[in-house]
Amino acid sequence: MNLLIMGLPGAGKGTQAAKIVEEFNVIHISTGDMFRAAMANKTEMGLLAKSYIDKGDLVPDEVTNGIVKERLAQADVKEKGFLLDGYPRTIDQAHALDAALKELGQKLDGVINIDVQPDSLVERLSGRIINKKTGETFHKLFNPPKGNYDENEYYQREDDKPETVKRRLDVNIAQGQPILEHYRNLGLVRDIEGNQDISDVFAEIKEAIVKL
Repeated sequence: MNLLIMGLPGAGKGTQAAKIVEEFNVIHISTGDMFRAAMANKTEMGLLAKSYIDKGDLVPDEVTNGIVKERLAQADVKEKGFLLDGYPRTIDQAHALDAALKELGQKLDGVINIDVQPDSLVERLSGRIINKKTGETFHKLFNPPKGNYDENEYYQREDDKPETVKRRLDVNIAQGQPILEHYRNLGLVRDIEGNQDISDVFAEIKEAIVKL
């Protein structure tokens, strides 16, 4: 079973990815882990990626695509299947993935898209507050400080502020739409209602995967 998981920041992708891996015994392939492993193992693409990272440059698409292809060609992935997480991030990467899978004699069985309305994600992601004295982290909605707390005693990091979160989501939506459209045209996308309890989200995902 070869799967791809998609969803906006805050949609619960990481939580659900871990559950899918445990339930279906597939190999979890996340971009960060893949880069670290390729560099540690000194693969051809890993060394190339390191040369860019060491200079503080962005790793170009062809290197990222190469690292993904290297990982997909490994024996554990061929044996168990995979769950790709955090890749592809652009439509060009999606086309590169299609080509790599074809060359490796593999195919994508499904794309799990955790769908949550951006407005509720802004609320979810911008609720984090930090106590100025203790550094303790709370969430205005899901984990507020006890009692009637004084808001002046707390602050928000710049990247947690609603306007910053909204900008980040807008960028992710713009990048993600063409990828989703591409996979929809191939009949691979399964939309999952992400604005419900974690266990209910997973029940829906599990049902969708079993039907694939």
